[in-house]
Amino acid sequence: METVISRPVTDNQSTQFITIFNSSCRFDEEFKYILLPVSYSLVFVVGFVLNATALWLFLKMRPWNPSTVFMFHLALSDFLYVLSLPTLIYYYANRSHWPFGVAACKIVRFLFYANLYCSILLLTCISVHRYLGICHPIKAMTAVKSRHAHMVCGMVWVVVSVCLVPNLVFVTTSRRDNDTLCHDTTSQEAFEEYVDYSSVVMVLLFGVPFLVIVVCYCLMARTLCRPRRGLSGSQQGAASRQKSIKLIIVVLVVFAVSFVPFHITRTLYYASRVLELKCEFLNIVNFTYKITRPLASINSCIDPILYFLAGDHYRSKMMTVLTGRRQTTRSQTTQRAHTQPNNNHDIALVYKNPALKVNEDFER
Repeated sequence: METVISRPVTDNQSTQFITIFNSSCRFDEEFKYILLPVSYSLVFVVGFVLNATALWLFLKMRPWNPSTVFMFHLALSDFLYVLSLPTLIYYYANRSHWPFGVAACKIVRFLFYANLYCSILLLTCISVHRYLGICHPIKAMTAVKSRHAHMVCGMVWVVVSVCLVPNLVFVTTSRRDNDTLCHDTTSQEAFEEYVDYSSVVMVLLFGVPFLVIVVCYCLMARTLCRPRRGLSGSQQGAASRQKSIKLIIVVLVVFAVSFVPFHITRTLYYASRVLELKCEFLNIVNFTYKITRPLASINSCIDPILYFLAGDHYRSKMMTVLTGRRQTTRSQTTQRAHTQPNNNHDIALVYKNPALKVNEDFER
């Protein structure tokens, strides 16, 4: 936890708060009192609207398939996090004054990391499920059910909560003149222990899932680029391939924008404080770390894009719910099913390439 002192400025008699990392390095953090309230306000407004809409639509789309289960829990995680942002907006807009108590400070910091790592693990689940649908379609069609997805999501919530219990203990508040600070780390005496703990959590909940995603996407790319035997170009599931490519792009964008920069700068920030490096380097690291903190929150706004790009069924369901044409759509589907002849050749194609059916089911 940084030591913070106040210093009066003679030209306008305002107060600047100076952060001291050690006895020889000090600098002000005036930029964060503009950056963080503005960025968190934007994330709150956009994230609240998008995730509330997504949750409402998912509840209208029952019964769920496995991919819908994963996306619902992802939207729920993002929604719970954005609900905590007004307290942080108030905190930084009032120049690091926390009037909500120690318990609220611990909960808000907990929700940040809970959303961060739940999002990472749930995006990993979505990626693995898509990998099974592309590379092992028969296994995905027969073995992966909605109840299995619910169980996996429950395990994600439990694992993340258990891993973050020590964070509730480490996070603390302190006094600065008449203000109360809500720190996202811990006291100076326990800081090295906190760094060891956060490093283990980062490896388990960020490093390992990120490696799994990279491996899955490499295998998916190899399968998608391989021509399928016995099928014409129009029968090779071009739409399904495009959806898979969109999924890959969105997930990689989330990691590239939110998760990877945050974990890199946080690691540098923690290491710099433990090693007490040169003041110039500490200034740069502190500045970049404070910038990536709101970037880590942007995933709450990017994730809903995944629901729209992952498949046409989500968009069609949305239009059905909004326009009230659910019954009409079902009637048309039933009518087409009765009027279309039973074509054994089409059935053979499905069995020859079951990925087409699995990928279609993934979007519903």
